[in-house]
Amino acid sequence: MRVARIRGWLSLSTLVVALALASAASATIPKAHDYHSLLVLRSDPNTLLLGTHTGLYRSTDGGRTWTKAGLAGEDVMNLVDAGNGTILMGGHMVYAISTDGGKTWHAERPKGLPDLDVHGLAADPRDRKTIYAQVAMQGLYRSTDEGRSYKLVSSDVNGMMMQVAVTPAGSFVVGDMSRGIFLSSPSGKHWRNTAHGAVLGLAVDPSNPKRIVATGGGIAISNDGGRTWKAALRTRIAFGAIAWSPQNSNLVYAVGYNRTLWRSLDGGEHWSRFA
Repeated sequence: MRVARIRGWLSLSTLVVALALASAASATIPKAHDYHSLLVLRSDPNTLLLGTHTGLYRSTDGGRTWTKAGLAGEDVMNLVDAGNGTILMGGHMVYAISTDGGKTWHAERPKGLPDLDVHGLAADPRDRKTIYAQVAMQGLYRSTDEGRSYKLVSSDVNGMMMQVAVTPAGSFVVGDMSRGIFLSSPSGKHWRNTAHGAVLGLAVDPSNPKRIVATGGGIAISNDGGRTWKAALRTRIAFGAIAWSPQNSNLVYAVGYNRTLWRSLDGGEHWSRFA
Protein backbone atom coordinates (compact mmCIF):
# COMPACT_ATOMS: atom_id res chain seq x y z
CA MET A 1 0.00 0.00 0.00
CA ARG A 2 1.33 3.44 -0.90
CA VAL A 3 0.76 6.02 1.82
CA ALA A 4 1.83 9.63 1.31
CA ARG A 5 2.50 12.22 4.00
CA ILE A 6 0.98 15.44 2.78
CA ARG A 7 1.11 18.65 4.82
CA GLY A 8 1.78 16.81 8.02
CA TRP A 9 -0.70 13.96 7.97
CA LEU A 10 -1.36 10.68 6.24
CA SER A 11 -3.55 10.25 3.19
CA LEU A 12 -4.50 7.11 1.25
CA SER A 13 -3.69 7.04 -2.43
CA THR A 14 -7.26 6.03 -3.27
CA LEU A 15 -10.50 5.41 -1.42
CA VAL A 16 -10.48 1.86 -2.76
CA VAL A 17 -7.28 1.18 -0.83
CA ALA A 18 -8.87 2.65 2.28
CA LEU A 19 -11.89 0.38 2.10
CA ALA A 20 -9.68 -2.64 1.41
CA LEU A 21 -8.18 -2.20 4.87
CA ALA A 22 -11.45 -3.29 6.49
CA SER A 23 -10.75 -6.66 8.10
CA ALA A 24 -12.56 -9.18 10.26
CA ALA A 25 -10.46 -8.42 13.33
CA SER A 26 -11.95 -8.83 16.79
CA ALA A 27 -14.34 -5.93 16.86
CA THR A 28 -16.50 -3.69 18.97
CA ILE A 29 -18.23 -2.21 15.91
CA PRO A 30 -21.00 -3.93 13.90
CA LYS A 31 -19.95 -5.37 10.56
CA ALA A 32 -20.95 -3.01 7.75
CA HIS A 33 -19.79 -1.88 4.32
CA ASP A 34 -19.14 1.72 5.38
CA TYR A 35 -19.01 3.72 8.61
CA HIS A 36 -20.26 7.11 7.53
CA SER A 37 -21.51 8.93 10.63
CA LEU A 38 -21.26 8.92 14.40
CA LEU A 39 -23.22 10.95 16.93
CA VAL A 40 -23.00 11.32 20.71
CA LEU A 41 -26.40 12.42 21.97
CA ARG A 42 -26.53 15.74 23.78
CA SER A 43 -29.11 14.30 26.17
CA ASP A 44 -26.99 11.27 27.17
CA PRO A 45 -23.19 11.03 26.74
CA ASN A 46 -23.36 7.22 26.92
CA THR A 47 -25.68 6.94 23.91
CA LEU A 48 -23.99 6.83 20.52
CA LEU A 49 -25.58 6.42 17.08
CA LEU A 50 -23.56 4.90 14.25
CA GLY A 51 -24.66 5.42 10.65
CA THR A 52 -23.58 2.82 8.12
CA HIS A 53 -24.18 2.04 4.46
CA THR A 54 -27.07 -0.24 5.41
CA GLY A 55 -28.70 1.32 8.45
CA LEU A 56 -28.35 2.69 11.96
CA TYR A 57 -26.88 1.18 15.15
CA ARG A 58 -27.16 2.36 18.75
CA SER A 59 -24.93 1.95 21.80
CA THR A 60 -26.17 2.88 25.27
CA ASP A 61 -22.94 2.02 27.10
CA GLY A 62 -20.50 4.44 25.54
CA GLY A 63 -19.63 2.31 22.53
CA ARG A 64 -18.97 -1.05 24.20
CA THR A 65 -21.95 -2.87 22.66
CA TRP A 66 -24.26 -2.10 19.73
CA THR A 67 -27.75 -3.01 18.53
CA LYS A 68 -29.65 -2.30 15.32
CA ALA A 69 -31.62 0.94 15.57
CA GLY A 70 -33.67 1.25 12.41
CA LEU A 71 -33.32 2.78 8.93
CA ALA A 72 -32.52 -0.70 7.60
CA GLY A 73 -31.14 -0.61 4.08
CA GLU A 74 -30.59 3.16 4.12
CA ASP A 75 -27.21 4.81 3.58
CA VAL A 76 -26.91 6.89 6.78
CA MET A 77 -24.16 9.31 5.78
CA ASN A 78 -24.97 12.11 8.24
CA LEU A 79 -26.43 12.44 11.73
CA VAL A 80 -27.09 15.83 13.33
CA ASP A 81 -28.45 16.53 16.81
CA ALA A 82 -30.60 19.64 16.43
CA GLY A 83 -31.57 19.67 20.13
CA ASN A 84 -34.77 18.88 22.04
CA GLY A 85 -34.67 15.27 20.88
CA THR A 86 -34.62 16.18 17.17
CA ILE A 87 -32.08 14.33 15.04
CA LEU A 88 -31.64 14.81 11.30
CA MET A 89 -30.33 12.15 8.95
CA GLY A 90 -29.10 12.67 5.40
CA GLY A 91 -27.57 10.20 2.98
CA HIS A 92 -27.63 8.78 -0.50
CA MET A 93 -31.08 9.69 -1.78
CA VAL A 94 -32.57 9.74 1.71
CA TYR A 95 -33.42 12.43 4.27
CA ALA A 96 -35.24 11.73 7.53
CA ILE A 97 -36.08 13.36 10.87
CA SER A 98 -36.47 11.84 14.32
CA THR A 99 -38.14 13.74 17.15
CA ASP A 100 -37.55 11.11 19.83
CA GLY A 101 -33.77 10.86 19.97
CA GLY A 102 -33.44 8.49 17.03
CA LYS A 103 -35.93 5.84 18.12
CA THR A 104 -38.30 6.41 15.18
CA TRP A 105 -37.84 8.21 11.85
CA HIS A 106 -40.00 9.72 9.15
CA ALA A 107 -38.85 10.57 5.64
CA GLU A 108 -38.82 14.19 4.45
CA ARG A 109 -38.30 15.98 1.15
CA PRO A 110 -37.09 19.45 2.22
CA LYS A 111 -38.06 22.34 0.01
CA GLY A 112 -35.13 23.94 -1.79
CA LEU A 113 -32.77 20.97 -2.10
CA PRO A 114 -32.10 19.99 -5.73
CA ASP A 115 -32.04 16.29 -4.75
CA LEU A 116 -31.51 14.10 -1.68
CA ASP A 117 -27.92 12.97 -2.31
CA VAL A 118 -26.78 14.65 0.93
CA HIS A 119 -23.07 14.05 1.53
CA GLY A 120 -22.70 16.53 4.38
CA LEU A 121 -25.06 17.76 7.09
CA ALA A 122 -24.22 19.99 10.06
CA ALA A 123 -25.85 22.27 12.62
CA ASP A 124 -24.59 25.75 13.37
CA PRO A 125 -23.30 25.58 16.98
CA ARG A 126 -24.48 29.17 17.55
CA ASP A 127 -28.07 28.28 16.58
CA ARG A 128 -28.88 24.59 16.17
CA LYS A 129 -32.03 25.39 14.19
CA THR A 130 -29.71 26.51 11.40
CA ILE A 131 -28.67 23.46 9.37
CA TYR A 132 -26.27 23.20 6.45
CA ALA A 133 -26.51 20.48 3.80
CA GLN A 134 -23.88 19.70 1.19
CA VAL A 135 -25.55 18.08 -1.81
CA ALA A 136 -23.32 16.03 -4.12
CA MET A 137 -22.27 17.94 -7.24
CA GLN A 138 -24.69 20.77 -6.37
CA GLY A 139 -23.36 22.91 -3.53
CA LEU A 140 -23.89 24.01 0.06
CA TYR A 141 -27.40 24.87 1.30
CA ARG A 142 -28.70 26.57 4.48
CA SER A 143 -31.86 25.91 6.48
CA THR A 144 -33.15 28.20 9.24
CA ASP A 145 -36.12 26.01 10.20
CA GLU A 146 -34.41 22.87 11.58
CA GLY A 147 -33.80 21.34 8.17
CA ARG A 148 -37.28 21.50 6.68
CA SER A 149 -36.41 23.94 3.86
CA TYR A 150 -33.13 25.17 2.35
CA LYS A 151 -31.59 27.92 0.24
CA LEU A 152 -28.32 27.86 -1.71
CA VAL A 153 -25.24 29.31 0.02
CA SER A 154 -22.49 28.37 -2.42
CA SER A 155 -22.28 26.28 -5.58
CA ASP A 156 -18.48 26.18 -5.35
CA VAL A 157 -18.54 23.28 -2.85
CA ASN A 158 -19.10 20.19 -4.97
CA GLY A 159 -17.18 17.20 -6.29
CA MET A 160 -16.45 14.32 -3.92
CA MET A 161 -17.29 16.22 -0.75
CA MET A 162 -18.12 13.84 2.11
CA GLN A 163 -18.35 15.96 5.25
CA VAL A 164 -19.20 19.52 6.22
CA ALA A 165 -18.66 21.10 9.63
CA VAL A 166 -19.55 24.53 10.98
CA THR A 167 -17.28 26.22 13.50
CA PRO A 168 -18.56 28.38 16.36
CA ALA A 169 -16.91 31.27 14.51
CA GLY A 170 -19.26 30.77 11.56
CA SER A 171 -16.85 29.44 8.95
CA PHE A 172 -17.15 26.09 7.15
CA VAL A 173 -14.80 23.13 6.90
CA VAL A 174 -15.44 20.58 4.16
CA GLY A 175 -13.73 17.24 3.53
CA ASP A 176 -13.30 15.77 0.06
CA MET A 177 -12.59 12.07 -0.64
CA SER A 178 -9.86 12.93 -3.13
CA ARG A 179 -8.90 16.60 -2.79
CA GLY A 180 -8.55 17.02 0.97
CA ILE A 181 -9.86 19.76 3.25
CA PHE A 182 -11.37 23.09 2.27
CA LEU A 183 -11.85 26.08 4.59
CA SER A 184 -14.31 28.90 3.91
CA SER A 185 -14.88 32.48 4.88
CA PRO A 186 -17.87 33.00 7.25
CA SER A 187 -20.08 33.80 4.26
CA GLY A 188 -19.24 30.53 2.53
CA LYS A 189 -18.43 32.43 -0.66
CA HIS A 190 -14.65 32.00 -0.59
CA TRP A 191 -12.79 28.69 -0.14
CA ARG A 192 -9.20 27.53 0.07
CA ASN A 193 -7.61 24.08 0.09
CA THR A 194 -5.63 23.62 3.33
CA ALA A 195 -4.77 19.88 3.18
CA HIS A 196 -4.65 17.15 0.55
CA GLY A 197 -5.64 13.49 0.64
CA ALA A 198 -8.66 11.27 1.23
CA VAL A 199 -10.90 12.76 3.94
CA LEU A 200 -13.76 10.62 5.25
CA GLY A 201 -14.71 12.38 8.49
CA LEU A 202 -14.59 15.81 10.16
CA ALA A 203 -15.50 17.02 13.65
CA VAL A 204 -15.17 20.46 15.26
CA ASP A 205 -14.63 20.84 19.01
CA PRO A 206 -17.97 22.24 20.25
CA SER A 207 -16.19 24.47 22.78
CA ASN A 208 -13.16 25.52 20.71
CA PRO A 209 -13.65 26.44 17.02
CA LYS A 210 -9.91 26.30 16.39
CA ARG A 211 -9.69 22.57 17.16
CA ILE A 212 -10.81 20.24 14.36
CA VAL A 213 -10.19 16.53 13.82
CA ALA A 214 -10.21 14.76 10.44
CA THR A 215 -10.09 11.09 9.48
CA GLY A 216 -8.91 9.18 6.43
CA GLY A 217 -5.64 7.26 6.35
CA GLY A 218 -5.10 7.85 10.06
CA ILE A 219 -6.30 10.79 12.13
CA ALA A 220 -5.21 14.43 11.84
CA ILE A 221 -5.81 17.48 14.01
CA SER A 222 -5.84 21.22 13.44
CA ASN A 223 -5.47 23.69 16.30
CA ASP A 224 -5.87 26.83 14.21
CA GLY A 225 -9.33 26.43 12.73
CA GLY A 226 -8.34 24.21 9.81
CA ARG A 227 -5.52 26.33 8.40
CA THR A 228 -2.76 23.81 9.17
CA TRP A 229 -2.82 20.13 10.10
CA LYS A 230 -0.62 17.56 11.82
CA ALA A 231 -0.81 13.80 12.30
CA ALA A 232 -2.45 12.73 15.55
CA LEU A 233 -2.47 8.99 14.77
CA ARG A 234 -0.21 7.42 12.14
CA THR A 235 -1.48 3.95 11.31
CA ARG A 236 -2.36 1.64 8.43
CA ILE A 237 -5.97 1.64 9.65
CA ALA A 238 -8.42 3.70 7.61
CA PHE A 239 -10.88 5.73 9.69
CA GLY A 240 -14.33 7.01 8.78
CA ALA A 241 -16.96 8.31 11.20
CA ILE A 242 -15.83 10.63 13.99
CA ALA A 243 -17.69 12.52 16.72
CA TRP A 244 -16.98 14.87 19.58
CA SER A 245 -18.79 14.49 22.89
CA PRO A 246 -20.93 17.60 23.42
CA GLN A 247 -20.61 17.14 27.20
CA ASN A 248 -16.81 16.76 27.30
CA SER A 249 -14.65 18.68 24.85
CA ASN A 250 -11.69 16.39 25.57
CA LEU A 251 -13.54 13.23 24.49
CA VAL A 252 -13.57 12.30 20.80
CA TYR A 253 -14.54 8.99 19.16
CA ALA A 254 -13.41 7.60 15.78
CA VAL A 255 -14.44 4.43 13.94
CA GLY A 256 -11.84 2.31 12.15
CA TYR A 257 -12.65 0.33 9.03
CA ASN A 258 -11.21 -2.74 10.73
CA ARG A 259 -14.29 -2.62 13.01
CA THR A 260 -12.60 -0.92 15.94
CA LEU A 261 -13.68 2.05 18.04
CA TRP A 262 -10.99 4.50 19.12
CA ARG A 263 -11.14 7.47 21.45
CA SER A 264 -9.08 10.44 22.51
CA LEU A 265 -9.24 11.82 26.05
CA ASP A 266 -7.21 14.94 25.33
CA GLY A 267 -9.13 16.65 22.56
CA GLY A 268 -7.81 14.61 19.63
CA GLU A 269 -4.09 14.89 20.31
CA HIS A 270 -3.57 11.22 21.24
CA TRP A 271 -5.64 8.12 20.45
CA SER A 272 -6.07 4.58 21.75
CA ARG A 273 -8.31 1.69 20.85
CA PHE A 274 -11.34 1.56 23.13
CA ALA A 275 -12.92 -1.80 23.92
